[in-house]
Amino acid sequence: MKQDIYKQITDKIIADLEQGELTWLKPWSAGNMDGRIVRPLRHNGMAYSGINVLMLWGAAWEAGYNSPYWMTFKQAKELGAHVRKGERGNPVVYANTITRTEEERTIPFMKAYSVFNVEQIDGLADHYYAKVEPVINAAQRIGNADSFVAATGADIRHGGNRAYYSSGSDHVQMPPFECFRSPESYYATLAHELTHWTKHKKRLDREFGRKKWGDEAYAREELVAELGAAFLCADLALTPEPGTDHAAYIQSWLKVLKDDKRAMFAAAAHAQRAADFLHGFQQPREEGVAA
Repeated sequence: MKQDIYKQITDKIIADLEQGELTWLKPWSAGNMDGRIVRPLRHNGMAYSGINVLMLWGAAWEAGYNSPYWMTFKQAKELGAHVRKGERGNPVVYANTITRTEEERTIPFMKAYSVFNVEQIDGLADHYYAKVEPVINAAQRIGNADSFVAATGADIRHGGNRAYYSSGSDHVQMPPFECFRSPESYYATLAHELTHWTKHKKRLDREFGRKKWGDEAYAREELVAELGAAFLCADLALTPEPGTDHAAYIQSWLKVLKDDKRAMFAAAAHAQRAADFLHGFQQPREEGVAA
């Protein structure tokens, strides 16, 4: 069991490095606690140490958590709160020694247990949750775009600082509206993730093969989402802004396009089907949008 824990943690850090990420630097780019870097904290405010710091920093960055607080399922319950259904914990380890008096020696041991970020937990006191300073305000929301999105019936959740579509739970995760540079950047990002949402097998069943970050299948799906967002923004009379992650995708897109001269045509066709699928939820169908 001890070796399994070591391997699990080491494999995770290796995976980060293979993607050009340094686990221990991730929090600086994650907006953690309004840009302040802090160690992960236990439910009682005590800081984690050692390898647990790296693991929880990495987990927070990947999930977009802003709060540094983590706790077990039991600790949340004891505080009158509850972990939301379907949430997965992240491993931390506890190291200590046991003494064999008959052998006059101590034996080191390590065990793993799961903790949850407080952003996976409902019902905690306010001080556990990170306070996000607004950049824009709710009065700047765009009515026709909100109506369009609402009509799709997609499960859209807000929190953290990352936007993504989770196929496992079939939901779109978005940072709060107030955190975006502009209303247009919020809706452009949401349109991108809604295009990903259409790929689910119960919708358009779009699949380019096994995907991992940075491979060809991943790049093709990201290109579809990028074009789908552009089509939807045009239909909704929005002016999108380039995302901060576009530069990371450009090289992979270039490789796909250089290797396959039909790739852009296929991506545009998939993106149009996605946009049409999302328009299909609107009743009545919007005027002025070509079929």
